[in-house]
Amino acid sequence: MSDKLDAILTAARAHATDVIAPNVDAWNAAKAWPRDASDKAGAAGLTGLYASPEWGGQGLPLSEGIQVYEQLGLGDGAYAFTISMHNICTFAGCGYGTDAFKKKWAHDLTSGRKLANFALTEPQSGSDPMKMYTRATINGDGTWTVSGAKAWVSLATEADIYFTVVKTSDAPGHKDMAMIAIPADAPGISFGPLYDTPSYNFLPMSEMYLDKVVVSEDNIILPIGQGLQGSLMAIDIARVSIASGCCGLMQAALDTALSYSKNRKMFGGKNLDLDGIQWMLGEVATDLEASKLLYRKAAEALGTPEGPLMAAHAKRFVPDAAVKAANTCTQVLGGMGLLQPYGLDRLSRLAQMLRIVDGTTEVSRVVIGRALQKRAASLPDLPVPRGFGETEEAIAAE
Repeated sequence: MSDKLDAILTAARAHATDVIAPNVDAWNAAKAWPRDASDKAGAAGLTGLYASPEWGGQGLPLSEGIQVYEQLGLGDGAYAFTISMHNICTFAGCGYGTDAFKKKWAHDLTSGRKLANFALTEPQSGSDPMKMYTRATINGDGTWTVSGAKAWVSLATEADIYFTVVKTSDAPGHKDMAMIAIPADAPGISFGPLYDTPSYNFLPMSEMYLDKVVVSEDNIILPIGQGLQGSLMAIDIARVSIASGCCGLMQAALDTALSYSKNRKMFGGKNLDLDGIQWMLGEVATDLEASKLLYRKAAEALGTPEGPLMAAHAKRFVPDAAVKAANTCTQVLGGMGLLQPYGLDRLSRLAQMLRIVDGTTEVSRVVIGRALQKRAASLPDLPVPRGFGETEEAIAAE
């Protein structure tokens, strides 16, 4: 581990311990994004992880920077998810944005003074980005006019800029897709009612409406023809980042169960002395170690041909393991695990949320299944039993 990465991970762990964990319940009760907390994250160097030092970033490779969310996840998985999405947008803006965009926005984004988020999903489309209705019209005067709607927009009403994927024609397919960064104060942008999300009420999420919003072409992040490809890369990064945050969540759940069971007296001894409790928590510990290895391997593969498949493996396995871990650790505490002060109810619901965002675990299974079909096609055939009465001609006709 490099000295720089070690320092960043130490800062992230301190942020989780000192800022997130003591305050997350109050944040949820207030139902407001803790801007003072994200300001502190920026001051600690956590909001420009992948951006070049030229623009105020840390310049970490994805394989290293993604480990930050494991540390933030010790405090709260939804907070870690939000910071990860901001970093993905900052990475895109500082790496692919125009010179004019970077000059205006880069340092504010890497420092956390301004927050960014990603807008791809649409209300009627869900996980199918090919069904996109948001349109951008090129005006010919150096501006684009954007109209449409996006769903599940994180930091709704709170972010300062939204990296939005659009189509530029009515033609089917993705060859006309682009990504443009839309400032939150642009006339014509508005938001629907905030979603009711009990376990992470501090994170505002809602639909975003764009009514003839005029944006400078300086804000084009990915030009026409690259919007979908870039978005899929962003989603792969997000999926691995979610897996990283889930590892922090699993560690928090495990530590809660250990802290409780080492002192809970029952049947003439301590709970943690019972084989059944050790086996339950031992399985969580094994899943946690496997999850760490898997997400870090997936992070190393990002940007390579294996990246999408490895991201799918990480997004399929780790959030499922986190749900299991949170439920198991709740069970270890018995009735006490249902009480809010112990935090396990919140962790259980967060784990379920992380199974869904940026592509459900079922979507990841589809990606993995298609890879298996491709591999099967490359393997030699093995003899398959014939049904009664089947002939070579009938089999060939099928």
